[in-house]
Amino acid sequence: IQKLCDRVASSTLLDDRRDAVRALKSLSKKYRLEVGTQAMEHLIHVLQTDRSDSEIIGYALDTLYNIISNDLEEEEQEENLPKQIDDLGSQFTEIFIKQQENVTLLLSLVEEFDFHVRWPGVKLLTSLLKQQGPQVQQIILVSPMGVSRLMDLLADSREVIRNDGVLLLQQLTKSNAAIQKIVAFENAFERLLDIITEEGNSDGGIVVEDCLLLLQNLLKNNNSNQNFFKEGSYIQRMKPWFEVGDDNCGWSAQKVTNLHLMLQLVRVLVSPTNPPGATSSCQKAMFHCGLLQQLCTILMATGVPADILTETINTVSEVIRGCQMNQDYFASVNAPSNPPRPAIVVLLMSMVNERQPFVLRCAVLYCFQCFLYKNQKGQGEIVSTLLPSTIDATGNSVSAGQLLCGGLFSTDSLSNWCAAVALAHALQENASLKEQLLRVQLATSIGNPPVSLLQQCTNILSQGSKVQTRVGLLMLLCTWLSNCSIAVTHFLHNTANIPFLTGQIAENLGEEEQLVQGLCALLLGISIYYNDNSLENYRKEKLKQLIEKRIGRENFIEKLGFISKHELYSRAAQKPQPSFSSPDHMMFDHEFTKLVKELEGVISKAIYKSSEEDKKEEEVKKTLEQHDNIVTHYKKVIREQDQELEELKQRVNTLTSQNEQLQATVTQQVSQIQQHKDQYNLLKVQLGKDTQHHNSHGDTFQVNGFQTEEVSRLKEELEEWKTKHELLQGQLRERESVSENLKSPQLEMGTAEQSSQTSKSGGLEHNDELQKELEMLRSQIQLQAAEISKLQLENQKLQNAAADPALGDGATAANSSELEGRLQQEIKELKSEVKALSEEKEALKQHLDSSSSTVAILQDEKSKLQQEVAESKKEQDDLLVLLADQDQKLLALKIKLKDLGFPVEDDDDIESGDQGDEDEDGDEEEQD
Repeated sequence: IQKLCDRVASSTLLDDRRDAVRALKSLSKKYRLEVGTQAMEHLIHVLQTDRSDSEIIGYALDTLYNIISNDLEEEEQEENLPKQIDDLGSQFTEIFIKQQENVTLLLSLVEEFDFHVRWPGVKLLTSLLKQQGPQVQQIILVSPMGVSRLMDLLADSREVIRNDGVLLLQQLTKSNAAIQKIVAFENAFERLLDIITEEGNSDGGIVVEDCLLLLQNLLKNNNSNQNFFKEGSYIQRMKPWFEVGDDNCGWSAQKVTNLHLMLQLVRVLVSPTNPPGATSSCQKAMFHCGLLQQLCTILMATGVPADILTETINTVSEVIRGCQMNQDYFASVNAPSNPPRPAIVVLLMSMVNERQPFVLRCAVLYCFQCFLYKNQKGQGEIVSTLLPSTIDATGNSVSAGQLLCGGLFSTDSLSNWCAAVALAHALQENASLKEQLLRVQLATSIGNPPVSLLQQCTNILSQGSKVQTRVGLLMLLCTWLSNCSIAVTHFLHNTANIPFLTGQIAENLGEEEQLVQGLCALLLGISIYYNDNSLENYRKEKLKQLIEKRIGRENFIEKLGFISKHELYSRAAQKPQPSFSSPDHMMFDHEFTKLVKELEGVISKAIYKSSEEDKKEEEVKKTLEQHDNIVTHYKKVIREQDQELEELKQRVNTLTSQNEQLQATVTQQVSQIQQHKDQYNLLKVQLGKDTQHHNSHGDTFQVNGFQTEEVSRLKEELEEWKTKHELLQGQLRERESVSENLKSPQLEMGTAEQSSQTSKSGGLEHNDELQKELEMLRSQIQLQAAEISKLQLENQKLQNAAADPALGDGATAANSSELEGRLQQEIKELKSEVKALSEEKEALKQHLDSSSSTVAILQDEKSKLQQEVAESKKEQDDLLVLLADQDQKLLALKIKLKDLGFPVEDDDDIESGDQGDEDEDGDEEEQD
């Protein structure tokens, strides 16, 4: 070895140094001490100087591993060597890590991809961590990127290095929260879960086991990593682990180990020792992803190995503990039997069956306790199965209550204890159920009257059964009577109970009976402390006097102290899960230890209090009760006010939403009104255009208050014709008087004048009808103008109404109901007004149609009038012709009269007549 060391130190050729290191490697297993003491320094030097040659580095690392590691071959181990070997490995490790640079150098070598360097480097680092874990962890922690470099091993494609990397990380993460956090945040969960999936979940080999152990290291007692695991949705990826299938006959030892570790990993996340908030969130996540349902499937499956079934029960227990949603689900789970039975009933049947394994019975008890923990609904369901009104008289199905009673009074002391503790958990912190349980009656034997459950418990207690049975019953009675004065009264009503308790406490019995004496003292103390003095013979003061006479106060307190001083009490107080090495050690329940801790002090004080102090305490209690009642009343009032406030808030929210909807409706109505206004204005413009069009074609009608110019012109023409007719009539009357003296021509002329007058009177009648129609048109136009003004007023109202809700936007929530009423009323008005507008619009259209028809009628009347005027002109022309003939005849007659010698009018008269005729001709031309 010395020569080889010299060659390593002094040889200039790399091959010589490599051969020397190879030789040292071959000697290192058998001669650990010699090689370690002489060659370690030279080997470290090789690691520092010959990094370019992977082969010599690999030999050096292997040699160091052989020196430091304690993993010798089995045939080389002897009985007297293990301790010496441990010391040797630890000493060499200490020498190696004394220089921190050596560990840093090793970390850099582990980064090398070369298999011959990386693999022995990983093994050496793992061995160093096994020997001097905390010191090596600290060096790696302070080394730059130390942990991150090691995390890269999980991504190595070579399974050997990856698997040894998992083992290295196991050693690295032991009991070091800082490194655990770094590893977790370097994506360890993702990589490990991927490896477990690749290897086949629970059916995988030892690699799965190593990954699960590493996950446990990362999660156990590390709240930060647990939260990171939950937030990263990794709980959902655990569900496939427990899909074991229907064929459960082939359970290999590795599969059992893997499932055991998987169940433990679930328990790590929901452990009662974790912060309540973290546990609760994990429990909810396990329910929502179906993990709890999968565990219950395993629970009810057949062919599952006993240790896996036990661990599954414990896991389900902690998943449902204190989580109402999960507890409700568990209560609904049925076993696949015919007929189906609730899972709780099936489990309780195993608990009270003395042929079942002890650990399984403990697991079922823990499951039942977890089911009832902070679950008043579940407690009520269990107690209700004992009450007379709900017991199945046919006996076809066994209830949980019947199983507990059967266990409570069976011959197996372990069943007695388990049933008593289970029933005590059904009463935990639930005063109403303690009172209801007093109603339970038991038929002890045929022919005898039924006795109460409380009475039966005290009867068995007094019969001197096994210590375990009596301890269980006393724990049940203490839980039942604590904080329940009615139950205390029922207990004291049986006159045999107090003498039995005082007799048990006063006796000097063996060490085994001391526990029973302590529990009897606790039960008697509870009977004093929670006594409401309703029984005259068993008032507080009399019971204290009885203790003073029969037992002695100091002796009583000493016996009471036996409980908390007991070794089994201390074990039970540590954690909720009942874990006992043997059935004989099964004495105390975790929840009961809390009750003892709470009551021990107050009972000691109550025993030493005088009657005056008791009276004062009673007064204080009454005052406190009154105060509590007042507080309860105010709490109730506050709760009611909170409910009212919530209702009002909901109502305000509802009204606000309704208000928004109404405002939206109003806005819509306003836009509709605006559209109607626009349509109305457009219609108005169109009517104006139509009127202009009619005026351009001689139309005699206008809408919205305009007068008919054509009608007025016709009226003027008619007036002119009327004056002309009057003039003609005057002339005709003058000439009538002249021509009366004439002969037959005058008669003919009279006939013509008569026909002319007839035609004139017909024309006047037509004029009167036209005037009437004009008057009707005026009245219609006035009505339309009034309707239009009314419509404008309504539009103004609508605009004002639409503006009101906009002003009400700033109203407070308190006026929301008033605003709602106003809005509804205004919306109704708006709807009615819009309806009126549409009706008015229809009426306008009808008026327009009627006006158009009236215009058409007037045009017909005008054409008729023009025709009549033309006819009258023709008649007048005929008259003028006749008048001209008459003038000619009159002139001829005058000439004849002159010739005959009669006096005749002057020519001026004749000329004036001619001039009149000329005037008539001029008028006719003007008419034309």
